[in-house]
Amino acid sequence: MATPTDGSARATTASGADPVGDAARRRNVPPVAPTTIEKPQSEDQKKALVPVKKEQSFLDCIASWEWIVAPVVFTFLAFFTRFWQIGLSPIVTWDEAHFGKFGSHYLKREFYFDVHPPAGKLLVGLSGLLAGYNGSFEFKSGETYPEEINYTFMRQFNAFWGAVCVPLAYFTAKALHFKLPAVWLVTLMVLCENSYTTISRFILLDSMLLFGTVATTLCWAKFHNLRKKSFTPEWVFWLFLTGLSIGFVCSVKWVGLFVTALVGLYTIEDLWNKFGDTKMPVKVLAAHVAARVGCLIILPFAVYLLSFAIHFWVLTNSGPGDAQMPSLFQANLRGTEVGRDSPLEIAIGSRVTIKNMGYGGGLLHSHVQTYPEGSNQQQVTCYHHKDANNDWFFYPNRREQSFDENSDEIRYIGDGSTVRLIHAQTGRNLHSHEIPAPMTKSDKEVSCYGNLTVGDEKDHWKIEVVKDTNSRDRSKIRTLTTAFRLKHEVLGCYLRAGTVNLPQWGFKQIETTCTKTNNPRDTYTHWNVESHTNPKLPPAEPGQYKSQFLQDFIHLNVAMMTSNNALVPDPDKQDDLASQWWQWPILHVGLRMCSWDDKTVKYFLLGNPLVYWGSTAALGVFGLLVVWYTLRWQRGYKELGQDGIDQIHYAGVYPVIGWFLHYLPFIVMGRVTYVHHYYPALYFAILCFGFLADWFLRAKSKLTQGIAYGILYAAVIGLYIFFMPISWGMVGPNQQYSYMKWFDNWRISD
Repeated sequence: MATPTDGSARATTASGADPVGDAARRRNVPPVAPTTIEKPQSEDQKKALVPVKKEQSFLDCIASWEWIVAPVVFTFLAFFTRFWQIGLSPIVTWDEAHFGKFGSHYLKREFYFDVHPPAGKLLVGLSGLLAGYNGSFEFKSGETYPEEINYTFMRQFNAFWGAVCVPLAYFTAKALHFKLPAVWLVTLMVLCENSYTTISRFILLDSMLLFGTVATTLCWAKFHNLRKKSFTPEWVFWLFLTGLSIGFVCSVKWVGLFVTALVGLYTIEDLWNKFGDTKMPVKVLAAHVAARVGCLIILPFAVYLLSFAIHFWVLTNSGPGDAQMPSLFQANLRGTEVGRDSPLEIAIGSRVTIKNMGYGGGLLHSHVQTYPEGSNQQQVTCYHHKDANNDWFFYPNRREQSFDENSDEIRYIGDGSTVRLIHAQTGRNLHSHEIPAPMTKSDKEVSCYGNLTVGDEKDHWKIEVVKDTNSRDRSKIRTLTTAFRLKHEVLGCYLRAGTVNLPQWGFKQIETTCTKTNNPRDTYTHWNVESHTNPKLPPAEPGQYKSQFLQDFIHLNVAMMTSNNALVPDPDKQDDLASQWWQWPILHVGLRMCSWDDKTVKYFLLGNPLVYWGSTAALGVFGLLVVWYTLRWQRGYKELGQDGIDQIHYAGVYPVIGWFLHYLPFIVMGRVTYVHHYYPALYFAILCFGFLADWFLRAKSKLTQGIAYGILYAAVIGLYIFFMPISWGMVGPNQQYSYMKWFDNWRISD
């Protein structure tokens, strides 16, 4: 029995219709819409079809203008918090004693020496100039500012750099592609960081250092975002600004080298990726390399070099830092005694000071104190300051005719001459023997021994001329221009003053030894006569020789490095202000910036607890986040796209690297450290905190985000206000501020 369907199929076939074939034939034919005749619409109907424009609420209006309103508001608050009652304390506070004094030297054009590059201190001097200050104040710690000094303006000038960090942090967070609530969080954490507020309100270098660090990070982030628009004007602009910022921050403090290293690591990675792009023409790759060499190496170095050129150009008068510089440099300073009325050639009987020509070298020196071990004879050192104990006489060796000061005979000293050096104050001979040096045991000890009549051949030193900047004649050594070595006649070793400091028994002066190593290029074995008197010889023309800028630049930088390395903790003294590296991220200690008596306005360097503890915890959480995604990737999960990986890489990993670069050096270095050394590293930890907040909350509902960010905003602002007295100044007895002393190590109150 046939089914109805079969019957219908047969009927269709019989009629000649083929539904399957028709469907196949019609498959690619677009359907034709039935034709309709449109009726004309009335005016009311037309108006009804026009979409009604929704009126913006006040909040919507603000949101649309957020890119202008937010940075303006944050900038206003930054300047308010950094400037409010900035002149409340009229005393020289903490390191104002150093940097204010350096500013005074610029205004008086007196040469001084410091372990930091000059750019920040030049700006301090500029602030004094703009304030009408003449440089006469000594900036002694705790001393009251005289009425004629507008110290308030000088502090405001420095506070400007700290205030500008806040809007720069805002734009950096945006450049790192944080969502708006996270951008505000990062900006608030920089704005409401109490230690940033406090450190910016005084005549110090730290606000400029922070500005340079934050500015460099912003320029790097902006440049990274333009990586697909190479060689456009905007790309070149941000690359140029990155190099300019690096040059500035390195010219303020050498800590700037750490953010330079961060940009350097990024540049290496970026160029390596481009090198692996086989589709990129070699000429384009070469252009990328050249652009980075020019903007990230040559430009920063030029800025750094320029800061020293200005430094030398301004400081043309003799000052307290002369002895750190080469003799030729000193001889060209106004008011110097170096080379003044000094005879040109050296002869037997000449009274001289002898300068070590190694970078940062001092003057050959001795004093009545003796070595506590070894020979127990009179100490010989190198000393960087003017002192009568730096004076020596050139005398003939014991085989030659004795010196007669009443005779008219002049015996010049030259290459190959063997002489004795007599210490002017004690009358003892410069001497060496087989006893090991006190610190450098591979060298021989150098001492002062005997007198004009008592002694032996171990008092004999042979002169070996290395070079003379103005003459090829080696038959005479000349004041300032001749570099020579002193070879011990018996031991065959060379008088050397390196970079090793003696302990406290040697007054931390430079160890002077006799080294067996015969290296003519070792400038620490090179010496020159700096000042010279001899009544038998006529004076030379003053200032006839000029020093070379590059040599002076290198010499000063090595001297800065040597002195910086010598800033080690003194075991014989207790420094209540110093702290250790492990204490900083956990906010274990603060720092009293001034006297703590009731009449003094007191300031305490301490951070916002949430900013510190939150940012430190964020570093650990970020590490766990990276491990988590790495493990899941290894197991085959593909939950992260390339955009997510890039966001973690550039907005998360690089800030963490920045933190490590700014923090780890203080762990390994031996110099004395303080809480403010952590402040550049703290900024990168804040960026890490902002990244995590953005990462975990960006996919949440608006309600969840609102609650979470609202709590964070309120906590950051609330704690900032709670601890505000430590930044704006605590007036009256410190006991009334004991409510802020959460831990005993926070010495806010006694």
